[in-house]
Amino acid sequence: MSTPRTRRRASVVALSAALALTAAGCGDDDKSDGAGSGSDGKKGGPVVVATTTWEGAFAKAAGAEDVTVLVPPSTQHAPDYDPKPSDLAAVAKADFVLYAPFEPYADKIKDAAGSDAELVKVNLDNDAGKVRGEVTRLGGLFGTKGAAARWNKTFDHEYARLSKDLKASWPGGRSPAVVSQVFTTWSARMAGARTVGTYGPEAVTASQLAGLSAKKPALVLDNAHMSTGKVLPDSGAEQVKIVNYPGKDLELLPVYREAAAQLKKAMKGA
Repeated sequence: MSTPRTRRRASVVALSAALALTAAGCGDDDKSDGAGSGSDGKKGGPVVVATTTWEGAFAKAAGAEDVTVLVPPSTQHAPDYDPKPSDLAAVAKADFVLYAPFEPYADKIKDAAGSDAELVKVNLDNDAGKVRGEVTRLGGLFGTKGAAARWNKTFDHEYARLSKDLKASWPGGRSPAVVSQVFTTWSARMAGARTVGTYGPEAVTASQLAGLSAKKPALVLDNAHMSTGKVLPDSGAEQVKIVNYPGKDLELLPVYREAAAQLKKAMKGA
């Protein structure tokens, strides 16, 4: 009689075999764009597998040194990624597997993890307070609380500097009114802007367009990873592209610096 554990292992084997068939004859060139040192634990500390660079950057900020990212940074829309057999092999060797619930492949990753890796759901939001909280939480899980605390201290200093600089750049010395995609509101808060409306992740409807335009925003903060094109084309508002995902270096701070640079440039022209 099979046990839940043996049934689970059998499902993992079947899943891996199915994925291997779909990937047969295909190269794995995209992995060269990935980040991390692999999942062999050579750096010591916990072995972490992250679905994207966003989760990977949270792990690195929390003090993890051995981080493997599954979705290549070159992937324009990470949730569309289809895990490869090599991804599942990396998951099987991990101590922790970080994923976000909105990623449709999360169930495959969870099945592949079996009973060995600890699955950690990460709240992917670049809001400053949420970032601090997630980095602290992950540091506790990884046993790297000191490293997480040091990163948070550096982050607080840099965030305060960027925020102060942005507020000094307000057009006419007044906080600008902005319309923001729901996943880029963090950048409006960093700038001290007044968010008068939000949209997405679905495309803006005609009625929403009229309502948002009536707010007379100076800026529209668009999500670079889920852009639906020009949001308020006839409003005169400057559209700013905000990037959420870190690069292959798994560094979060450049995300804030780049957003600040884009916002400052847009406010000068507002």
